[in-house]
Amino acid sequence: MEEPRRLGGRYELGHVLGRGGMAEVHLAHDTRLGRTVAVKTLRADLARDPSFQARFRREAQSAASLNHPAIVAVYDTGEDYIEGISIPYIVMEYVDGSTLRELLHSGRKLLPERTLEMTIGILQALEYSHRAGIVHRDIKPANVMLTRNGQVKVMDFGIARAMGDSGMTMTQTAAVIGTAQYLSPEQAKGEQVDARSDLYSTGCLLYELLTVRPPFVGDSPVAVAYQHVREEPQPPSVFDPRSRPRWTRSS
Repeated sequence: MEEPRRLGGRYELGHVLGRGGMAEVHLAHDTRLGRTVAVKTLRADLARDPSFQARFRREAQSAASLNHPAIVAVYDTGEDYIEGISIPYIVMEYVDGSTLRELLHSGRKLLPERTLEMTIGILQALEYSHRAGIVHRDIKPANVMLTRNGQVKVMDFGIARAMGDSGMTMTQTAAVIGTAQYLSPEQAKGEQVDARSDLYSTGCLLYELLTVRPPFVGDSPVAVAYQHVREEPQPPSVFDPRSRPRWTRSS
């Protein structure tokens, strides 16, 4: 029987929990503490850039300082060789549940009251991180977990900043990590980002939870980014009459 791959001499990797534009996440076992964790490993092409590795490590360490029930905890970071390439990884709290992206892809419509509860959970996580001086920059359905008991958990704080500092334009970054539908106008224009960008992205996520579609769609990340800057989305009530007018204004 093949031995499981072990990172850092400690984390035994199991099956893949999910893949994204820049990383994949494995279920893993921490042999030192005897607990189940999730380990995110970066794409090999990104790992070849030493400056990106340094930025990634810095942002992961900042995220590890966040301790809030609505934020996925970061336990450890490191690098290890996989097929001859030094790959950075993040060890995170394992959340038994699903992402909001998976929930949306199921096609199930939620009651507006439930979408509001989820959004409040996200905003509580962001309020805490913003007080700590950390802007998420990549709020989207794939970065929000929902536990089996219905609790919201936000993950991947700071990772988008590591991508954005790599010299890519914001739309190039969005194409890689799949976030064009949730970009704030200032992100789309490559301008300074602050806490308000996270609030805008959360509004986009609330819109999608209410309507099961993002506020803007297009043929490319650039086309979608342009709409965030120049256009107004249709009211959510156009797609779901259950959306109350006062919520329509807030989203």
